[in-house]
Amino acid sequence: MTADFDYSPAPGLLRDRIILVTGAGGGLGGALAAACAQLGATVVLTGRTVRKLEAVYDRIESAGGPQPAILPMNLMTATWVEFEAFAATLEQTFGRLDGLVHAAAHFKGFRTLEELEPREWLDSLQVNLTAPYTLTRVCLPLLRQSTDASVVQVADIGGREVRAFHGIYGIAKRGAEALAAGFALELRKEENLRFNSYDPGPMRTQLRTQGYAGESAKSVPTPESRLARLLWLLGPDSRGTSGHAF
Repeated sequence: MTADFDYSPAPGLLRDRIILVTGAGGGLGGALAAACAQLGATVVLTGRTVRKLEAVYDRIESAGGPQPAILPMNLMTATWVEFEAFAATLEQTFGRLDGLVHAAAHFKGFRTLEELEPREWLDSLQVNLTAPYTLTRVCLPLLRQSTDASVVQVADIGGREVRAFHGIYGIAKRGAEALAAGFALELRKEENLRFNSYDPGPMRTQLRTQGYAGESAKSVPTPESRLARLLWLLGPDSRGTSGHAF
């Protein structure tokens, strides 16, 4: 399916929903967090750089959205204990989660597998695959407290097709797709839980410049133009939709 999706979210679509977004300091994550807040959601902003999260926080507040929360975490270095403490803070503060979007990503550019540094293999595997699994795993009790919880893995074409030079990024993204599909299959009897993935296609983000430094930014769609499918997946209009790779 393509990134294009003809959908206009109704005002207040996400009212009273608690939605956690990783990579919320910019790019797709930041744009999504702001859009969710505009539709009434209380957004939990997660990322590595507090300054960037604060900028998104201010953007949401100035637009009149519900007060968001900032829970910084470095997904590259976080331990299992830190993930559990993170989930405990969410439980104490909100008591549930209605949405979880894995928008954080780590990519340093195209190179062959032979050229890949072992450290880069570990870092990319941690951010792009291990962190989505661990965060989903520790947040499952919170997601189960929701009457309609949606987990979305942001995908990439490099994870859906085996392509040269995509290295560990492509491999980890392929694993993350399998992760979302696996959760959907294993928890399919729990009708209040759904797991899907979504590839937004090329976007005008800092991450993309790592591989396309010479590309004209104006030729690439903005993250804001790729939010419709995500908002649909997080809201009640897609209830019952699980196990799909959009």
